Amino acid sequence: MPAWLADIRPFAHLLLHLAVTGLVAAMAYRQSWLRAWSVMVATMLVDLDHLLADPVYDPGRCGIGFHPLHSYPAIAGYAALMLVPRVRLLALGLLIHMALDALDCVWLRLEGG
Repeated sequence: MPAWLADIRPFAHLLLHLAVTGLVAAMAYRQSWLRAWSVMVATMLVDLDHLLADPVYDPGRCGIGFHPLHSYPAIAGYAALMLVPRVRLLALGLLIHMALDALDCVWLRLEGG
């Protein structure tokens, strides 16, 4: 993999969190897309669990299965929350977040990390 791809990974990862949630909000919540996008972007607060890690930020670490709120039981809980209409949008944002973090893990593996 070209070195420049590895260099842009952290930026691309953050951009995807904004763009994918924006695309989903625009497609699924046309009348209230800004509210939907805001709620889904707010799920980035789930990354506060990174503060429990040492080091807090490690560009070569896959967060899925490592951080408590990125654990498989937590992800199963987010999926279960999709069944609750009041929090479905929040759950969707969390699942998108986890999917994008999993994609980042794949990218790391492709880099040889």
